[in-house]
Amino acid sequence: MDDRLDGKCALVTGGGRRIGAAIARRLHAAGASVLLHYRDSEADAAKLEAELNGLRPKSAAKVKAELLAPIAPRALVGAALDAFGRLDLLVNNASSFFPVALGAIEPSHWEELVGSNLRAPLFICQEAAPKLAEAKGAIVNIVDIHAERPLKGYPVYSIAKAGLAALTRSLALELAPDVRVNGVAPGAIAWPDDGQFDPAERERIVATTPLGRLGSPEDIAQAVHFLACAPYVTGQILAVDGGRSIFL
Repeated sequence: MDDRLDGKCALVTGGGRRIGAAIARRLHAAGASVLLHYRDSEADAAKLEAELNGLRPKSAAKVKAELLAPIAPRALVGAALDAFGRLDLLVNNASSFFPVALGAIEPSHWEELVGSNLRAPLFICQEAAPKLAEAKGAIVNIVDIHAERPLKGYPVYSIAKAGLAALTRSLALELAPDVRVNGVAPGAIAWPDDGQFDPAERERIVATTPLGRLGSPEDIAQAVHFLACAPYVTGQILAVDGGRSIFL
């Protein structure tokens, strides 16, 4: 398998920070030009853009978009074409993640969680598909182990990620043979910035992970890179979770 991406363009949603930034760095190191999508993390995206362009001039660009806006898919694909003239890889990484208990679910919760985790990836994929087909390219969706094993207290999020897993497999059929579509299902990689899990719960999660430790954003980036380059892999969702999904 050739793991080089020289001359290719990757669009990474939520690419300015955390897992998205690690994915962008990994793909860039493999030779790809990278379009970094962000919503609120402008400073992080600008810093990463400058870092990547410092390594290889004119190899990174950024674009701001609210993914729930109807115009976002066309704006993102258009930005990739404007910046680099092509699109070879789409990584749907951007995601909202927060708990909402049954009995307290409001339409706004549904719109945000399903919108960011399922609806936006669907319409971005649809918009990107013709250009990806021209390039014989690929899509990698960042799913979650909780698409298969729901997380208590997070029913809407779990439903949305289950939908994204189904979308991944469906599009692998719809877009074959020209576009490969796969997913990565992270386990405990990076704790949420807003402290959703208290110390005791964090300890429990690590204790129920067979490898006995957290993963890193780079672990997810490595899996995305593999799927971007694997020429005979499509319709698969790769768990990168330290074995936790076999324990749950």
